[in-house]
Amino acid sequence: MSEPTDLTEFRREKMQNIADMGRDPWGQRFDGRTPIADIRALPAAKFDDAGPSGPKVRAAGRVVRHRTGGKLHFLELWDQTGRVQLMARINKLSPEDWKLLECLDLGDIIGVDGEFGTTKTGEPTIQVEQLTFLTKSLEPHPKDVYGLGDMEYRLRHRYLDMIYTPDTLRRAQQRVKIIRTVRNYLDERGYLEVETPTLHAIAGGAAARPFETHHNALDIDLFLRIALELPLKRLLVGGLEKVYEIGRVFRNEGISPRHNPEFTMLELYEAYGDLFSIMDLTEGLIVACVDSLGGGRALPCVSRQCVPVVSMRTCSANTLAVPGDAEGVQAAAAAAGLRLELRDDKTGTVTTKEHDVLVHELFEHRVEPQLAKSDQPIFVYDYPAALCPLTKRKRENPALAERFELYVHGMELANAYTELNDPITQEATFRRQLVGMSEEDSMAKMDEDFIRALRYGMPPAGGLGIGMDRLVMLLTNTTSIRDVILFPLLRPEKA
Repeated sequence: MSEPTDLTEFRREKMQNIADMGRDPWGQRFDGRTPIADIRALPAAKFDDAGPSGPKVRAAGRVVRHRTGGKLHFLELWDQTGRVQLMARINKLSPEDWKLLECLDLGDIIGVDGEFGTTKTGEPTIQVEQLTFLTKSLEPHPKDVYGLGDMEYRLRHRYLDMIYTPDTLRRAQQRVKIIRTVRNYLDERGYLEVETPTLHAIAGGAAARPFETHHNALDIDLFLRIALELPLKRLLVGGLEKVYEIGRVFRNEGISPRHNPEFTMLELYEAYGDLFSIMDLTEGLIVACVDSLGGGRALPCVSRQCVPVVSMRTCSANTLAVPGDAEGVQAAAAAAGLRLELRDDKTGTVTTKEHDVLVHELFEHRVEPQLAKSDQPIFVYDYPAALCPLTKRKRENPALAERFELYVHGMELANAYTELNDPITQEATFRRQLVGMSEEDSMAKMDEDFIRALRYGMPPAGGLGIGMDRLVMLLTNTTSIRDVILFPLLRPEKA
């Protein structure tokens, strides 16, 4: 994949040679450069011996290819906008610059001044007239400039992956565009971006295992946040009617192609809305993100006229072909190989799983794979209320929650509620969750201040959560979350 490591000594020798020439191996300020993509867009004629044939340009970047031929060197220069060929002739450079050229290695960063044109074969090329050394690379670089094949190597050397795997750099740039578009879309609609604490005294807002830490000065245990929800709702109480945050969330759980313990969430809350107003907002937001990337609306998720809205009960019944009563659900769960019992890891107590839990597990195991076959995104609603402790109940059927999830190709992309703003119901819901827990665990879970905030009065509201990493996966046609997170969590490298 790369040069032998003993070649690092030769690179150090070249570094010393550069210093002996009176040049700084680590470079200085280099003003006036033009991005390579803009240089390649300039008009250019073929190089010939008659004289200047193109505009004078200044570029800077990393050497990713270098071949020599006596009195002529060809190099390839890379920056974040693209690549361009360099042609260096011995009669076009000063003796000092020519000597400097012979000290170059793959990975070095240089600046060049010269004339832009094309070779006889039509290759856009800068004919170098002056060479400026900017940074010496002491580690050998991969020779394969068309991408790094080993996934483990790519993830551990993301800085090289971005240079030598074009898709990695493209995804990083597209991610920036997507997140910027989300901010612009919400800002234009009157939402205020806020920041809430990352360290929480109580790990609330989601059913997930937190990372724990300890604050020495206060001598208290704290948790890295597992959700953004509860602080944002407090701001609704305080009078901010449209708020959002794009922030890092931490869950001490498994790693898979769709899960990373540290990920980016968008959460927003709008006073006087509900799940259906949020549904419209969600569609418009995703369409705006698709448009920001260019290339047309080729993805199925951009159709705003025919997105199916399907009841979870209807979807489950059609797929499972069983009645919705307790016996039918238990029979279907047993047939699907699901465990019907739940064991408490601390107490060892075994209980039979509740009806709503089995319905949700059946949905995950049997229905979600069917959703993956759909060419359209699907809004699924009517979730069991018992599984949605922060969600308002349907007036006509309190057993169901006013909640939807957006599925695209079988992947859950967004989760939204009509927010529960009744402090009496909210406290009762929280306390039901704590039944059977130890007092220590109860203190860690029960957010008394949040209940107090609701008692001061939170307006009716709709709320939305979108996993930004999954959104980037969808819009960049990427199958693994590790490819859209620049630095995913990895085991420590073995010595």
